[in-house]
Amino acid sequence: MQLISLLFLRMDEYMLPCFSKQIFGLDCPGCGIQRSVSFILQGEFVAAFKMYPAIYSLLLLLGFLLFDNFYKIKNSNKIIITLTSITVILILTNYILKFF
Repeated sequence: MQLISLLFLRMDEYMLPCFSKQIFGLDCPGCGIQRSVSFILQGEFVAAFKMYPAIYSLLLLLGFLLFDNFYKIKNSNKIIITLTSITVILILTNYILKFF
């Protein structure tokens, strides 16, 4: 258990910086996703949502895409389009609200 805690603590040291923020001084639509994943791995689910609100829809979409890759699901195209639309709307809304 200590080893896992140590890995999570050390993971923050290796996060990539946002090049868009470094060059232009503005957050990009993906800013916060690494830290959000880190929060999820540490069990801090509310903090993960506050850091990057689209994280759960994005994980659901990626999980569904992986599942659909191995087991073909009827009407999977409609599900993928719906999940993608929800994720994009959440990402763009979060990005726009960062400026206010």
